[in-house]
Amino acid sequence: MTDVKKSHEMITDFITGEMAPDIGAEANRQDVERFLVNEKGFSKEDIKVDVDIELVIAGKPYKSQIDLVVCVDGIKYMAIKCAAASLGSREREIIAASRLLESYQIPFSVVSDGKTAIVLDTVSGKKLGQGLNAVPSKDDLKERLNSLDLIPLPSKRLEKEKLIFRSYDIMNVNVQRNI
Repeated sequence: MTDVKKSHEMITDFITGEMAPDIGAEANRQDVERFLVNEKGFSKEDIKVDVDIELVIAGKPYKSQIDLVVCVDGIKYMAIKCAAASLGSREREIIAASRLLESYQIPFSVVSDGKTAIVLDTVSGKKLGQGLNAVPSKDDLKERLNSLDLIPLPSKRLEKEKLIFRSYDIMNVNVQRNI
């Protein structure tokens, strides 16, 4: 049996300018990228696309990516999961990713389909707002820079968060890294 790769329509990523297969939530991600730049005041350089996350779970490496990570003055302040369907079902995934990516918990976790969003406080896991207006702008984040504490994840939570992230992430089948 031969391994036949399915061809996909390709679109140009708004942030990177590179071609990306238009599968899963890719069109939604393009909407989110444009929104962040055109409505929330971020530059393309502030936004990282397909940020690698590498974990060791039960002695085995697990590699994945976070859709978007937004930085201000070189510090990661917001991680975003772009979804094509139920946003609520992806809240826990992006919170876990935000808790694991750095030595500190990225303060804001967001799930969006480009038309609406859920904004969460990563440390507490509590919902801060709903709708695109709830997504912090670059100016909002700059105003909060001095008052936001970059809190490390307690070591006793580390393994649990890794398992939570992998459990949700493994369900992401229509993503570029899996084709």
